[in-house]
Amino acid sequence: MTYFPDYLKTYPNMESSFPFHLSRNTLDHGFRAHRHDYLEFSYVVNGRGAETINDVKHPMTPGTFTFVLPYQVHEIFTDPGEHLVLFNCSFSMDLLMEPGNDQGLSGLFNDTNTLPGYIQLNGQDQQQMSALIEDMYKEYNANERYRQTLLKARLKEILVRFDRYRWKQAGQAETTDISPLSGAKTSPSVWPIIHYIHRNYQEDLALSELASRFTMSVSRISEVIKQTTGQTFVHFLHDLRLRHACSLLVSTDMSVTEIALEVGYGSYKTFSRIFRESKGIVPKDYRKAEYGRRVTQG
Repeated sequence: MTYFPDYLKTYPNMESSFPFHLSRNTLDHGFRAHRHDYLEFSYVVNGRGAETINDVKHPMTPGTFTFVLPYQVHEIFTDPGEHLVLFNCSFSMDLLMEPGNDQGLSGLFNDTNTLPGYIQLNGQDQQQMSALIEDMYKEYNANERYRQTLLKARLKEILVRFDRYRWKQAGQAETTDISPLSGAKTSPSVWPIIHYIHRNYQEDLALSELASRFTMSVSRISEVIKQTTGQTFVHFLHDLRLRHACSLLVSTDMSVTEIALEVGYGSYKTFSRIFRESKGIVPKDYRKAEYGRRVTQG
């Protein structure tokens, strides 16, 4: 029987104007294999375990910082008798990719095939990273002026320091056990494409348009999307649109027709058909079922 890891499609604040969430968690029995289309970093505070990212395994001990890219399959294991305590931060690519010609920290994605997706910090470096993340956690749980601005700046600082540390450690690779995530075969050029689709899925997107915009052939751009997301372009586009639609169905009073147009479908009929094929239920019934479920749980 073929095994498919969980596909996590949401996190707190994902649909807000500031798609960012930071939590401190204790894992007694690890965390099941999964993937998602947002970015994530983790930082171990206490305990011991291990993690696999695209079938490449690395240890997790205090000071381990891991940066997980969208669609990478990863799983966490807690050593017997241990409690693995770690920070987990989930956030949108939008927080790193700047508008216009400035690509922000997009270089973090481009080094996947040559640099490790994790580092092991010790001594002063570990103390510095711990202080940065603890400070960000306090800021996240407060409600001070310019909170989002400071959190975004702190996130970028943490990731820049991670990138500098791994470049430094990569230079010492012959004397350490840190290795690149060789299981990740994503083409560096795919991330601007994925980011563009995430930002424009409500428009009338076509592979031919993407191919022209990113100067690639239609067949090649189709291939790298499938290679990265595990889905064809059409299924990937529908998945993004339907996820947004489900959020609007349960959180707004918009009509189903309005929602269909909002998420990128030209007609209610097309939206309803694709929604039913994916969810096994029409949008109106989905809204009723979710409303009933929330009332019962409340």
